[in-house]
Amino acid sequence: MTAPRISIVTPSFNQGEFLEATIQSVISQQYPNLEYILVDGGSTDASPAIIEKYRTHFHFSCSEPDGGHIAALNKGFGHATGEIMAWLNSDDMYFPWTLRSVASIMTAFPQIQWLTSVRPACWDYHGFCTAVEHQHPAFSKEAFLDGCYIAPNPDRLGDMLALYPPVQQESTFWRRSLWDKAGAHVRTEFKLAADFDLWGRFYEHADLYGTYAPLAGFRLQFAQKTSQWSDYVADARKSLELLRQRTGWSPNRFRRLAIRFRLDEIPHFRKYVIQRCAYRGTNVVRQNQNRPDASWALRDLTYFRNL
Repeated sequence: MTAPRISIVTPSFNQGEFLEATIQSVISQQYPNLEYILVDGGSTDASPAIIEKYRTHFHFSCSEPDGGHIAALNKGFGHATGEIMAWLNSDDMYFPWTLRSVASIMTAFPQIQWLTSVRPACWDYHGFCTAVEHQHPAFSKEAFLDGCYIAPNPDRLGDMLALYPPVQQESTFWRRSLWDKAGAHVRTEFKLAADFDLWGRFYEHADLYGTYAPLAGFRLQFAQKTSQWSDYVADARKSLELLRQRTGWSPNRFRRLAIRFRLDEIPHFRKYVIQRCAYRGTNVVRQNQNRPDASWALRDLTYFRNL
């Protein structure tokens, strides 16, 4: 396999306690065509020394005041030239196989414009992996538009229950061509839900594929911005409403009622509910795993709730 260039951007500010572990999780994979970019906002802790220690591993790095997290991301992506792109925050980490797996999958299937894991992982404060969840059957644009990945707005009939956790930003990779179609920037209007907004703009152009391979973990630590969950949800709802307006989306009201009242658990209604309300997505699976000719394959799924 000719390794496609992968550009990873890490924005950072005063995360010296975690930054080195994040950097190591990227460079220790020794991916042969890595373009690693680190944008620090002028940290006053140990971060500048850590950045200097790994200077030769960066395609671009800086430590200077900027406009915050999103400004750092846009600055970093402005220096990126890779065919495949992603960002990894300065307290999160990849698994050792992440970059090779992503490159292999996206090389095997050129139609995959963006990819994430159906098994999001978590690290604790000290960097121990505490969970690898199987919380997503697959990913569906309709489920995204229904609001299944955020808490619902009780005043809107079209909003579903929050069936699934958000698409994990740390595990998500995309092609440059999709980035360009979506405007080639992270929007500043949604400071806490900038990733959710980007996923919505991606969904306007391409379906999201899942893989069963865990790709990354989100570190749980008390100072992180995402602890402001209510603010995240408010931002995500605003972004989702704009997406619905752009796409002319209208709700499947029967689906909402079926989810709320678990109609699929009633034998008489089950087949009808699945036929009318099921979501559809595609996952990447590994076939012939015990043989030298092991390879990736695509598996279409029809699911309702977590079936």
